[in-house]
Amino acid sequence: MSVAIHRLPQSKGRLAIIAGAGALPHHVAEAARRQGENPFIIALSREADADWTGFDHTVCAIGDFAAISHTFEAEKIDRVVLSGAVRRRPEWRDIRPTLKTLAKVPRVFRTLMSGGDDAVLRMVIELIEASGAHVIGAHEVVPGLLADVGPLGRHAPMDEDQRDIRAGIAAANALGALDVGQGAVAVGGRVVALEGAEGTDAMLARVSDLRKDGRISVRRRGVLVKLCKPQQDERADLPSIGPSTVAEAHAAGLAGIAIEAGRALVLERTRLVEAADRSGMFVLGIERNLRRERE
Repeated sequence: MSVAIHRLPQSKGRLAIIAGAGALPHHVAEAARRQGENPFIIALSREADADWTGFDHTVCAIGDFAAISHTFEAEKIDRVVLSGAVRRRPEWRDIRPTLKTLAKVPRVFRTLMSGGDDAVLRMVIELIEASGAHVIGAHEVVPGLLADVGPLGRHAPMDEDQRDIRAGIAAANALGALDVGQGAVAVGGRVVALEGAEGTDAMLARVSDLRKDGRISVRRRGVLVKLCKPQQDERADLPSIGPSTVAEAHAAGLAGIAIEAGRALVLERTRLVEAADRSGMFVLGIERNLRRERE
């Protein structure tokens, strides 16, 4: 994959990557290293699944802010990227605050119990920055991962697909405003699935099951749409797709995938485009209001 070089802001300290599951943390770490950084990896226990051999790293529990703060101090960390999927929220018994964050603990518990994913991420960013580090977005380190406007491969949407894209945008916007998820599937102009805590791949597997059960027409293909939540802090949890998304969308009988240009990440772009072209699917970067698309 070709990645644009983007110089990180000048800093006296070290970059840390708090790594969850998936391929994105490794992409970010490798890109930072190419720019002359020596990133330190804080792999989240029971979440991170990459092999971090060759990188300085440690393993911390997701709610252990005391250990994470100690690592910041010991490694002279001043910038942090939150990268990768987190599949579970910490339990109250997992929270280990620092003295600086002790007064925030009651609000932390309330947010974990009742807040949506975006509320939890904003809280995590606040706690990290209370420890003296500055949180930056993965796209600030690897801007080449951001989707552009227009088709990524050989295929483009048909008129029927455009109707599904518009329906998917309306659904994803409404879902995101509720701080629930980022994705929706529309078939024949009708929304048939919304992304919840299970994630995109599991939602697509559900669409595939509905198709097999005859609950969704086999004559109409449909589109997956993924957008940022309207209120989302872009420093964490940007929508992302990878080759597995294409595989699951193809298995679900979809015609293609539409993602928000400039605010969604495309992982393993070369493999993704090859898989989409091979499957006869389009992958399209869209403007949120669909005013126009570059060819």
